[in-house]
Amino acid sequence: MKVILQQEVKKLGKKGDIIEVSEGYARNYLLPQKLAIAATANNVNNANLQKAAEERKKERALDEAKLLAAQMAKIVVTIPVKMGEGGRLFGSVTAKDIAEAVAQEHKLDLDKRKIELKDAIKSLGTFTVPIKLHPEVSTEIQVIIKAD
Repeated sequence: MKVILQQEVKKLGKKGDIIEVSEGYARNYLLPQKLAIAATANNVNNANLQKAAEERKKERALDEAKLLAAQMAKIVVTIPVKMGEGGRLFGSVTAKDIAEAVAQEHKLDLDKRKIELKDAIKSLGTFTVPIKLHPEVSTEIQVIIKAD
C-alpha cells in the first residue's frame, strides 16, 4: 500500500515522502497514529505542491542570505570599550555586543547566535569575525575594538 508520510518515521522516510508499506502496517499503525495518509491521486498532488512550495521557500531564504552576505562583507563595526590599568579591557566583547553594534551603526538586525565567535574578544585591535547567515552561506565582518 502506498502512503504519504505526515512526519518523519525512523527507517521509513521523512515528511512528504511517498513510500510503499505493507497493508497491515499502514492500516494498523501509520494511519491510526496519523503518521501517514493514503496515497490517493488528490493527496499525492497536494504533497507534490507542498514540496514545490517548500523548495521555493528554501531558495528564497538562500537568495536573501546571499544578498545579506554581500552587504555584510563591507561592514566595519567599531566598538568602544573601557580600559583598565596596563591596557587591559574591563570585561570582554561578546557576540551580543557585536550584534548590538551592527544594529546601531548599520541598522541591520543580526542574531547573536549567527555570530561564530570562538572566545570573547579581550584586547584592542581589528578582528575578523565569521558570521553564518544560512547553512550554505557565511561571511565575515571587521570589528574594531578601541579604547573609549
